[in-house]
Amino acid sequence: MRIVIGLFLICLHTAVNTFAQNTTGSLTEGTFQVHTIAEKGAWCWFADPRALHYENDCGTINSTYIGYIDVQGTIKATQIDHLHNRTNEVLIRSWFQPDDHNNPTFLVLPDERIMIFYSRHTDEPCFYYRVSREPGDITTLGKESRLETEHNTTYPTPFILSDDPEHVYLCWRGVGWHPTIARLTLPDAEDKVRIDWGPFQIIRSLKGAGGVRPYAKYASDGKDRIFLAYTTTHPDNQSENWIYLNYMDIHTKALKDIAGNVLSTIGDTLLHEVDNSAAYRKSHPLAVVDDSPLRNWIWELTLDQNENPVMATVSISDDKLSHDYFHVKWTGNRWQKTFLSNAGGHFHQSPDIEKCYSGGMTIDKHNPKIIYGSVPVEGKYGKIYELKKFTVPTDGGAIFEEQLTFDSPKNNVRPFMIAGLPDTQPLVWMQGDYYDWIVSSQRPQGYPTAIRTNVSVPTDDINLRRGLRLQKRPGKIAAEDPVTLSVPPTGSFTIALTLSLDSATGYGEILQFAGLAYGIDSGRRPRPCLKSGKTAYISTNVLGNSDIWKQKNRGTNGQWYLPVMVNSFQLVITYDQQILRTYINGLIDQSVAMDRLSLSDIVLGGFAGSVEDLRIYDRAFSQDEVKAIPV
Repeated sequence: MRIVIGLFLICLHTAVNTFAQNTTGSLTEGTFQVHTIAEKGAWCWFADPRALHYENDCGTINSTYIGYIDVQGTIKATQIDHLHNRTNEVLIRSWFQPDDHNNPTFLVLPDERIMIFYSRHTDEPCFYYRVSREPGDITTLGKESRLETEHNTTYPTPFILSDDPEHVYLCWRGVGWHPTIARLTLPDAEDKVRIDWGPFQIIRSLKGAGGVRPYAKYASDGKDRIFLAYTTTHPDNQSENWIYLNYMDIHTKALKDIAGNVLSTIGDTLLHEVDNSAAYRKSHPLAVVDDSPLRNWIWELTLDQNENPVMATVSISDDKLSHDYFHVKWTGNRWQKTFLSNAGGHFHQSPDIEKCYSGGMTIDKHNPKIIYGSVPVEGKYGKIYELKKFTVPTDGGAIFEEQLTFDSPKNNVRPFMIAGLPDTQPLVWMQGDYYDWIVSSQRPQGYPTAIRTNVSVPTDDINLRRGLRLQKRPGKIAAEDPVTLSVPPTGSFTIALTLSLDSATGYGEILQFAGLAYGIDSGRRPRPCLKSGKTAYISTNVLGNSDIWKQKNRGTNGQWYLPVMVNSFQLVITYDQQILRTYINGLIDQSVAMDRLSLSDIVLGGFAGSVEDLRIYDRAFSQDEVKAIPV
């Protein structure tokens, strides 16, 4: 019996360690390691770049930015600062439509500040955006702004081109559910942008039994051309869904086929009309990429070293049960389509919806002969979607296939390759269960995936005792009876509070410290507010989430349901090197430059609720330490 029990404990220990290896970042196979960016996050694959790397020539910036949205409607981004070997996670926007189509996308401005775009899924005529106050540093995001449009928005994809560095070219699905483009001014002194050309529908698709919705992926040559690969419609709508490619010349506004033949002029009333017919193929043979009689879809578009387009595409059978991955490239005189692998069927757990959702692919931007794909593999936990690397040989020989992840407990899907990183294959992807692209009463689980990467993620040493000057459990706080606490004066500090507020009357001032006041504005959408004298720094983010969507019908109806207020949360305030940062539940909410603060007395009060835990340190915590504080 002892032997049996001992063997059982050994097996249990091994199973636990194996699970940890596949979710927390230990070695999985060979040199491919898996690290965690976020335990809650997802994205669609038509809004890009969802991850971006930027480093400047003078060596002051070397960072990677990865954006995602979770099932509570929280839009977030992680910044990996390779120069200073640190990682930060930023709260871009709380209480948003909980839909994975709404992931943020990134753009580096000419002054090296980072601009972040996001929007709701098809049901609101505007974009939202935030711009970092400091070059290369999204922990310093400015306030949220809106860019109004006349049409609904989805999938923002921004570009800045060297022939016109004074403008942003923004592509999205907009006018009539079609590919759309507009030219924006650069952010002004108040970070405002405006549309000074467009928005214009780029093409018009004439086919689509269930509604015409061409799906487009974009790429640029960085100079004066924006390429778009697109479909006739959604592959669910039509069993024969073709793929096309055009490009736009920003000088002439001409839309051209791959050979440079002009198809139309963007902005004219006469649009280039597309359909999947023999007549169209005969008239525009160089605009058609794939006319196979299947449900074709696009996963990515990039340009090779000769500026020839390369695509990752999928062909789906009529019954939607079998998906095949392909590498497609322009050779200079024809489209070459190479079969990579069968990819099974839809990857997710809901059998009655979105049967055209493959595990997903991404192109190696450094070497477009390489595709990283998610395919089902039989392993320790059954048939799980694992990541594989497919290499297309130049001589037309056999495809080289290499499995990257092994024996994962959950599906690895929707990979994205980050261009510019020196790693040989820097990838980010989703891992976990997936039920729907939106949270609703039909499928309240939504998309409970994590974001994983094989890129090294710096972590700090954690010591929650070092620098601790005061720890108390003040308990119940009455608005009319503030509590004053004294600490030894310090120029750098961390204040950490675990709070519970009375949901009916609890909002108000929470604490005073170092000549400042921090509180929660009252109202239907209360927001954190930091006050310095007469200056108020009001957060972009509501102290609440979008869990109410779990009770609503599935769909995109343009409604803004009232936030579910957060009555218990962790507030952390740090100060060091003239930067004051506030954290809500471990995420950076606000970052404000302030000179020569000194912490001494702290006053708790002005709200109705309780403080379960209060800690004061004479040093500024890193975000890893902030997240390690018990809640």
